[in-house]
Amino acid sequence: MTEAQPSSKSMSRRLAMIVDDEPDMLSMLRLILEKKCACDVVTASSGLAALELLGDCKPDVIITDIKMPDLDGLQLLKKIQAYDQTMSVIIMTGYGTIDMAVQALKDGAYDFLQKPFDKDHIVRIVRNCLERTTLLRTNYQLTERLNDLALPEGFIGQSAAQKRVLDLLARIADTDATVLIRGESGTGKELAAWALHNLSGRRAQRMIVVNCPALPENVLESELFGYSKGAFTGAMQEKKGLFLEAHGSTLLLDEIADIPVQVQTKLLRVLQEKEIQPLGQNKTFKVDVRVVASTNQNLEEKIRIGEFRADLFYRLNVVSVVMPNLSEMREDVPLLIHHFLALYKRQYHREDLVVAQEVLRHLYQRPWPGNVRELKNTLKSIVLSAAGSSVSLTDLGLQESNETPRQCDENFEDIHALPYNQAKAIIVSRFSESYLRNILVRNRGNVTNAAADCGLERQALQRIMRRYGIVSVDFKEK
Repeated sequence: MTEAQPSSKSMSRRLAMIVDDEPDMLSMLRLILEKKCACDVVTASSGLAALELLGDCKPDVIITDIKMPDLDGLQLLKKIQAYDQTMSVIIMTGYGTIDMAVQALKDGAYDFLQKPFDKDHIVRIVRNCLERTTLLRTNYQLTERLNDLALPEGFIGQSAAQKRVLDLLARIADTDATVLIRGESGTGKELAAWALHNLSGRRAQRMIVVNCPALPENVLESELFGYSKGAFTGAMQEKKGLFLEAHGSTLLLDEIADIPVQVQTKLLRVLQEKEIQPLGQNKTFKVDVRVVASTNQNLEEKIRIGEFRADLFYRLNVVSVVMPNLSEMREDVPLLIHHFLALYKRQYHREDLVVAQEVLRHLYQRPWPGNVRELKNTLKSIVLSAAGSSVSLTDLGLQESNETPRQCDENFEDIHALPYNQAKAIIVSRFSESYLRNILVRNRGNVTNAAADCGLERQALQRIMRRYGIVSVDFKEK
């Protein structure tokens, strides 16, 4: 028999289940959790009653006694683990032993408490369990979303900015149009070039990639256009050149802004005439090459100061693809983190590595000025450098901060004369409204993006917005 059922209205909130055959314990814990943990509570007076409830609701955390008449807490723990491993289970008992505690933790319990326990202590543990369950379920959802994504190889994400780029790449891929890919360092410009090639009719041929800044001017020219034997000192044999090697395929000129002006002139002729002239030869050769160029520099500024030819720019910029930076696709950050963590854990045989929830929350929320490349390298470093089987903020040289965010620069003088609880409520209300408005402005009223940005579930953010009368439509672009 169950003593309490959650209403359909409350099911969107986080849910705790208490299992104990002592009515006083059920009542006491229910009052504590509803007041201190802001969650709904269901109660069950036995292990079997708890199992019946699992068919109707999906608790985030279950607090269960060990000594019960029909099904003890350890047996219930095993059945819960078999049913749903995202549920966090706390075992409590008045007859605990070290062996019993060890066994409970081995079987998957989050913690083991001996009665009587400190109320503040159990509140802290339940809050940690609620966060843990939220994180685990979010990760499962991310895995499902990753499995459902049908994106070009290397692309991860579902943000509007990412989708716009992928739609454009799909439309222009199977054409011969010259493409200029622009974007900050680390945004995946070369990945976009590979997508263009692999989605085109030229995909059967190898795409040729030229790292322009890595080659001196004289070497770059000879590498691109080739040369005949004796064309210059050291030319002991004929060289074909990368344009001829890319015949029938795609040639990526990576970081084209660094090409010397003299080479720019010859490159312009190739784009205009579709032919090349190797060094030391008088004849030209027709080439069928789709040219893709990339840069993270301001070509218009380089044109203004005479470092880049305007006519070459117009030849390259037939179609422009601008890669979004990570700040423009914040909602994809959890997906990317989940993907690269799983990738490197498999690659370096660290499948047992557990990354603490506060670390993931830190990673979700931190800025990534180096974009996907920085995020990717950071996650690789975390996996490789982890000394044990878990990673905490301390391992990263960080610690959780309880400071009020800088954006909440409130004047407290007007509430100093009020009772503490009333003053605290006013400050919390001011902070919450300021924070919510800031996060919604930053995400243009998109609640899903705002929730990911601030580390909350969408339903939780909506609940707080309703509490303060804030409506997302007020922040959408008009």
